[in-house]
Amino acid sequence: MPHVIVDPESTSLQERFALIKTPRKSRKRYPEGCVEIVESPDAARAAADSSRNLHPAVVYGPSVSSESQRIYYLVRWL
Repeated sequence: MPHVIVDPESTSLQERFALIKTPRKSRKRYPEGCVEIVESPDAARAAADSSRNLHPAVVYGPSVSSESQRIYYLVRWL
């Protein structure tokens, strides 16, 4: 997870399974509006739909950016 400071005592920042709505998979951070948190990796894979640009992933966050936007960091694609 490059460029992400992990706080092991944080109660709000954690790794989560998600669907990310994006036309390209080259970014490392995604705004909260593009991320849908799901319960499991299986749920993320089942709901994925490349024709609608929905991709399963593991994300870390949410974190507040310097522009006061809530963002998630990409850990890895599923």
